[in-house]
Amino acid sequence: MGRMTAADPLSRAAGVSEEALFPAALKVDSADRIPVAHFEAIAAAGLYGIAGPAYAGGLDADLATFCGVIEVMSAGCLATTFVWLQHHSAVRALATTQNAALRDQWLESLCQGTRRAGIALGGARPGPPRLRARPVAGGYLLDGSAPWVTGWDMVDVVHTVARDEADNLIAALLPAQVGPTLQASRLDLVAVNASRTVELAFNEHFVPAELVSGVIPIGQWLAMDARSLRPNGSLSLGVAARCIRLLGQTGEPGSPGLLAAELAARRIALDHAAAPRATSGSLPAARAAASAFAFQAAGLLLATAGSQAIRHGAHPQRLAREALFLLVFGTRPAIKEHLVTLLAARSGN
Repeated sequence: MGRMTAADPLSRAAGVSEEALFPAALKVDSADRIPVAHFEAIAAAGLYGIAGPAYAGGLDADLATFCGVIEVMSAGCLATTFVWLQHHSAVRALATTQNAALRDQWLESLCQGTRRAGIALGGARPGPPRLRARPVAGGYLLDGSAPWVTGWDMVDVVHTVARDEADNLIAALLPAQVGPTLQASRLDLVAVNASRTVELAFNEHFVPAELVSGVIPIGQWLAMDARSLRPNGSLSLGVAARCIRLLGQTGEPGSPGLLAAELAARRIALDHAAAPRATSGSLPAARAAASAFAFQAAGLLLATAGSQAIRHGAHPQRLAREALFLLVFGTRPAIKEHLVTLLAARSGN
């Protein structure tokens, strides 16, 4: 497959978003799981491989294109986009792994979307790890938990990261199957509940060495994590974009145009903050501003639509809950600090 132009993934994403995702968004909002047809439509559009290398059938898209696709799809259905977004961590890990057998077994099918992945990052956050790895003959034993694993019962494997005693991260591609040493507890979320997000509990869960995709010092991981915060900001931009479109349908004068300009400004701020030479700390501030903007846009839509907007089956209440969710999803301490300061300033405190 040849390298595609930047417009191709965006136009494909727009087609999936408007033709498959948004028409079913309210139904998915109250469902127990996302319809498999949504994932099949994304796969048919080639978007499971957007972050994958061309040699494995991926689109090898740049960051701007990837973020644009996330925004377009989030405007259609945040729950579906939320599950799909987790998939790309496994694709990136396999694209760079030294474990050629693991890469050959999984990368192409993950890029095609015929097999799908989630993430479990219990060992990767700063501070004491929630998920530890202990080396044993033939691999590792994992103990502890991964508190936020999305797409359970809808993904085939989970890109799992645990930490050893030397503060190295052990990354592995694990089958998404419960058993005596791996249990899943469903989380009940205020929004995107159909994403089937769970907490995984590991009890001396054996991981054979052939499933390990890499061993990474925690410091190196945290540096990569700081640079990877940009894509999650597009989730907020997508929710805000849908609010603006619906506001335009209400006939409210002025608001849609002003919000559209602010949306563009938030997008530019995120892009500038993610640039290689950006000032340290600018990305958390831009992420906070994007989340706050989605919250503002959803609140304005809700207030404009009036009492009918809080009924089940109305888009404004769904989008307001999704904006609330995005105030806390994917945050880091610096993002939270900026967000709290920003919201407090707007309230006059």
